[in-house]
Amino acid sequence: MDYGLMAFGSALGKPDAVADIASEYTEDLERVREYGYRTIHRSPDGVGLTDLALDAARAALDEAGTEAAELDLVVLAITDIPEYLYWDPAASLQERLGAHRAEAVLVAQGCVGGVSCFDLLAGRFATHPEYRRALVVGANRTCEAYWNRMDTHSLLFSDGAAAAVAGRGHPGLRWRASEVITDGRYADLFLLEQGGAAEPFRGGEEPAPARDAWDLMEFFDYDAERFEAFIDLMNDRVREVVARACKRIGVSVSDLARVVLLNDNLSTLTKVADKLGVPLDRTNLDISMEHGHFGAADHILNLRHHRASGDFRAGDLIALAGMGRGMHWGCTLLEC
Repeated sequence: MDYGLMAFGSALGKPDAVADIASEYTEDLERVREYGYRTIHRSPDGVGLTDLALDAARAALDEAGTEAAELDLVVLAITDIPEYLYWDPAASLQERLGAHRAEAVLVAQGCVGGVSCFDLLAGRFATHPEYRRALVVGANRTCEAYWNRMDTHSLLFSDGAAAAVAGRGHPGLRWRASEVITDGRYADLFLLEQGGAAEPFRGGEEPAPARDAWDLMEFFDYDAERFEAFIDLMNDRVREVVARACKRIGVSVSDLARVVLLNDNLSTLTKVADKLGVPLDRTNLDISMEHGHFGAADHILNLRHHRASGDFRAGDLIALAGMGRGMHWGCTLLEC
């Protein structure tokens, strides 16, 4: 399906130096330092996920010279819990944006949503020949009642959103292929114990936090070898899904001009780049260390940064790759 990315926009929380605020979140300051992040972005109270998504979407539409009323499709990819339960933030974004004739779709596969959403766009363009313009937004607003942005996971989480306007037949950053691998054996690895139908919230109870790294070990019966094998599997699957996407269009991983990964920590980015055989300077390492992890917004935000910095040349093949809870691994190939 022939479509390309026309324009980008972003909306980020306030930048804070990690060294200045780490003690607010954890006593394990050495672990945080080893991750390598210099800055993260935090939004003030009262700024929600859809607020960030709306600002990023408006910026992308302005750059594209496109009115919201012209959109045929709005896709919102999210990582954390939105403002409300029993509620569709994609439909809310469509309404607040004024894209009243657009179909709205929510993608909630964690951090990989900013990759897999491009395959969704390809499918909608293929099955709806009247669709001409689409908007895709990735957003993360850390819900600190359940999630410690520096202690729950091995990434430092930032608040922000990034958006891209896609046009049928647009020649720049043209979609070439997408691949996704799903392994449902790990569906219960990342979850919030309370709040769902299995264990509803009860009045007067303190909210239960999301699982932290030690809780994850319970899934593997506190067997360090099994846990390390899972970490290797996660990184191997990134290599595998990139190779599958390349094979789909008859190229090899070595043909990639750049690989845009999650804004992961220094160690993980280094390991994944090594498995792919890609030098770190052809990844998003510097962006990751400077801004932190925006969940499903990472890849769109990084694309915007690389394009603005002049890192892309005509004919370059770009891979967007990563993973998300589920577990899912995804890769999308774009051609400049």
